[in-house]
This record gives sequence, C-alpha cells and structure tokens, in this order.
Amino acid sequence: MHDMRTTVRIDDDLLTELRERAGRENLSFTRMLNRTLRQGLRGRASEGDRRRPYREHVVSLGKPRMDTAKALSLAAELEDDEVARERELQLRK
Repeated sequence: MHDMRTTVRIDDDLLTELRERAGRENLSFTRMLNRTLRQGLRGRASEGDRRRPYREHVVSLGKPRMDTAKALSLAAELEDDEVARERELQLRK
C-alpha cells in the first residue's frame, strides 16, 4: 500500500470531531481520518447490498373534474385572490 499526500477540505465541525476522537483514542489525525473513511466506505457498500431497488407504485387519480387546459390560468387566478386577501388582512391590522 502506498501513502499519498493530498489536500482535503474538511468542514470545521468534522475536523474538530476527528481531532477529538484521535486524541481520545491516542491515534494520529491521519490514522483516524483513514479509519473513518474506510468505515464509511464499507458501510455504504454493505448497506447498498441489502437494499431492495426502489419501486414506484402508480395510482390512478381518476378523471379530472375540470378542464386541465385552463389549469394554469385557474391556479394564477386563485393565487391572485389569495394575495389580495392577505393584503386586505394586513391593511386591517
């Protein structure tokens, strides 16, 4: 196994936690980082093996109750009505 030197950007909270764990376990930061990465990669691999593929279940919602060609204009009209109602309530306060 070859050691490689590289630069890694680690979030401050993760860096602090890695350093604290390394200190508690009397390990170097590099060893703690490598061990944590290995555990994470192994966990992901074994976790993926156990998962079943996601299957989407399709359900019919029935026939539309309104003309869907005008759905966007109806939605805009309803939104306009709601905005006007909210403004009226604010003016009353």
